[in-house]
Amino acid sequence: MSPLGLYRPGDSLPHRLPAGFKLLLMVAAGATSVFLDHPWQGASAVLAVLGGYLLAGFGLGTVWRQVRPLVWVLGPIAVFHVVLGGWEQAAVVLGLVLSLVLLAALVTLTTRTTDMVDAVVRALGPLRVVGVNPERVGLLLALGIRSVPVVVGLAQEVRDAQRARGLTASPRAFAVPLVVRSLRHADALGDALVARGVDD
Repeated sequence: MSPLGLYRPGDSLPHRLPAGFKLLLMVAAGATSVFLDHPWQGASAVLAVLGGYLLAGFGLGTVWRQVRPLVWVLGPIAVFHVVLGGWEQAAVVLGLVLSLVLLAALVTLTTRTTDMVDAVVRALGPLRVVGVNPERVGLLLALGIRSVPVVVGLAQEVRDAQRARGLTASPRAFAVPLVVRSLRHADALGDALVARGVDD
């Protein structure tokens, strides 16, 4: 099972909510997060999102799989903010990052990619008059969503290859092959799109 959010069928309230509403909720959460500046607010945001996971029927294991890939990023962020602004600022930032990441994962877990793309295409429809192509934007969104588990899978392959060779887990030895494999995947995807006339 992929460690990051991919749609899982269900009949819970989060599953039944319209895709457009959930996308607007994410935008609103991101916009209002800049006004939160107390640790209890960050903790409340995380608890609220965890409540959404419970409503959707997901356990703590699912929550952990969404957060685990970010652990190595959250640690340095916490240290940075503790040094510059103290533990309270670090707690606020970590709470907001965790809540937004978990919310985005919850949306992908409870919403089909096609539904999200359709919602975005409908919302951007009026912008055709100024030259925006909603279908292309929707395609970019779909590719972005589907690329996340691909990159995670590539990262796991790199880790497995390092373990098999008995290599040390240095950041450079991990990052370089991951970037190379990701770029190769992007090139292959671009060639496939060009072959289908997407760039016309």
